[in-house]
Amino acid sequence: MVASPQKDYITPEEYLQLELESDVKHEYIDGYAYAMAGANDSHVTVSLNLATLLRNHVRGSGCRVFISDMKVRIEKLNRYYYPDVMVTCDQRDRENTTDKKFPCLIVEVLSDSTEAFDRGDKFADYQILETLQEYVLINVKRQRVECFRRNNEGLWLLQSYTAQEQSFQLQSVNFEAEMNALYEDVVFP
Repeated sequence: MVASPQKDYITPEEYLQLELESDVKHEYIDGYAYAMAGANDSHVTVSLNLATLLRNHVRGSGCRVFISDMKVRIEKLNRYYYPDVMVTCDQRDRENTTDKKFPCLIVEVLSDSTEAFDRGDKFADYQILETLQEYVLINVKRQRVECFRRNNEGLWLLQSYTAQEQSFQLQSVNFEAEMNALYEDVVFP
């Protein structure tokens, strides 16, 4: 997300209209729309690889996989974000075609410009979503997947996966895949 917002406060309804008409995506925080920067090759490749693997896994289950053009809405905080990958298995999310409110899994692929926000305030905001079971951060500079999982007490526990593990798990959707499949076609610096 770019640091400077549009100058004037806008309502959520005005924001949604702006998104329909704009060539640039914006995230919405407390009445201000923030233009999103474009992604690089590795970022897009990892997002697509994961979305494809997840789509094949959940096919026929009633769960849906969405990529970076679908917004997640956090009503309690007056926020709209565009996660890189999101899965929802909640039937209530079929009622709205422009945003989802009940995801079980959200994935952000890290970039230099967004990493601090993805780890900090955005993660804190996502934790408000009662249906969210797992928040995943994927590094594109090296093979590293960080899975934050909500336990029965409501605490978020971290499990990290690296190239040494060779595979990773997303417990929220009962999914396991090889690290090499996630990072297929990615060239590391």
